[in-house]
Amino acid sequence: MRTHVLPGHLVATWEIPPDPGEVADARSSARDKLAEWGVADETTFVVELVVSELVTNAIRYGGSPVRLRLIREDELIVEVSDGGHTSPHLRRAGMDDEGGRGLFLVAQMTERWGTRYTPTGKTIWTEVSETARPMPLDLTNDEFPL
Repeated sequence: MRTHVLPGHLVATWEIPPDPGEVADARSSARDKLAEWGVADETTFVVELVVSELVTNAIRYGGSPVRLRLIREDELIVEVSDGGHTSPHLRRAGMDDEGGRGLFLVAQMTERWGTRYTPTGKTIWTEVSETARPMPLDLTNDEFPL
């Protein structure tokens, strides 16, 4: 496998303090970078949703250090790294559940996603098409299989 170095202007990285209040700043930083790159509003909406979910989970369950990275090459890549080694679980939340829908939504709104482990933690990555998928309206039916 051959790798290549991307030009610096195609990669943006932020260290996120481990405070839930920082999630809004992470979304805003991502939105600003996407605007600079000329990314469409529909795609930006999807990326904001992905950033919000993954950064929240990293702060809540993964631990420091938390890092957000956007990569723009053939696809738009969103990566969130944290200090934890626990893999996220994709599940279907029940009607009365308070949480559990975020990663399911991320999986539905992105082309692909996965986990990459490192000696110091893990990175959850997603590929977001610049032709964004429509938002699923009913997350409780079988219209969107896992």
